[in-house]
Amino acid sequence: MNTVFPRIERLPPYVFNIVGEMKKAARARGEDVIDFSMGNPDQPTPKHIVDKLVEASVRGTESDYVRPEVHDEDGTHTKEGLAHLAFATLAPGDTVLVPNPAYPIHPFGVVLAGADVRHVRFPADDPNHEIFFEELRKAIKESTPTPKMLILNFPSNPTAECVELDFFERAVAICREHQIWLIHDLAYADIVFDGYTAPSVMQVPGAKDVAVEFFTLSKSYNMPGWRVGFMVGNPVLVAALARIKSYLDYGMFTPIQVASIAALEGPQECVAEICEMYRKRRDVLVEGLLAAGWPVTKPKATMFIWAQIPESHRHLGSLEFSKQLLEQASVAVSPGIGFGEYGDDYVRFALIENEHRTRQATRSIKKFLKGGSKAAKAEKPVKDAPAAKAEKA
Repeated sequence: MNTVFPRIERLPPYVFNIVGEMKKAARARGEDVIDFSMGNPDQPTPKHIVDKLVEASVRGTESDYVRPEVHDEDGTHTKEGLAHLAFATLAPGDTVLVPNPAYPIHPFGVVLAGADVRHVRFPADDPNHEIFFEELRKAIKESTPTPKMLILNFPSNPTAECVELDFFERAVAICREHQIWLIHDLAYADIVFDGYTAPSVMQVPGAKDVAVEFFTLSKSYNMPGWRVGFMVGNPVLVAALARIKSYLDYGMFTPIQVASIAALEGPQECVAEICEMYRKRRDVLVEGLLAAGWPVTKPKATMFIWAQIPESHRHLGSLEFSKQLLEQASVAVSPGIGFGEYGDDYVRFALIENEHRTRQATRSIKKFLKGGSKAAKAEKPVKDAPAAKAEKA
């Protein structure tokens, strides 16, 4: 029996499973774990969207709503859409440029498709993104043949990094110059704070010549698990995705489509309410971490805090730090190494606990950081699970 599965063998160990198993074991022991580790909304889908789902389900799968064909749009969900687009367009020998740190599907959708990833460092202390663009041009110059694709995600998961329209203008110009496809994941378009507006790459003149953009209803409308989103932009890439999905998963349950239309075309107050909920949670978490002696930056968007590990514990690396934070403070976070080698000095908090639980967590974190725990004395372990070192996996 041949048990060699090449695509799976190209994947590194899934770092988040380590914290996940520890979290599960702690809860089995009766511990109250405050969980910031997973990026799924914790609130119910707005009532008018669910009501439309129920109405359409009772009516049956035949809907009165006829969705017009749109030449440059394909229905999908961002995570599977990115993976399926990679399957549709990439082959062994192709290279894809991905900022590092990155959401895992961005590099590993490429790996699963059999192509190679070239990680482009995206440092946190690069306010004008000059380092990133210098690294990007270097990566293009050093790659033979020229990279086929660049994947971007702003506002960013995990880093919550935000960009302005001029960033996309530069990125589009580079991609047009070198004939590179640009894929943008705009999952957090609506989760923005303090007057910030997330730009779309499609606002750039000529972007449609090289670019597509994904959007998901999961975050804006509290619809995780519905698996609904869409991709817009370059008609060649849209057609490629549509063709491969016609073989893989064509035909979403009609009531879900009808309810999704209600979300997009119906009242949008729910989006503002969801955004405000995350803003309040963000402020409570940031204030609590600062009070605990953990310097963090308040993000302008997303449902995440990307927190550099306090200097006293940074030698541990993100995985060991996350493990000890869970063991000693009953607080679960995502280790930054799971998002790439340049994330190992960080952990990611997802804003999925209410304000009361968040305050409780920051009190526990303060005790953990200042309690003379074994964490501060431990040696940094050998990194045996570098989740994003897969350039030639």
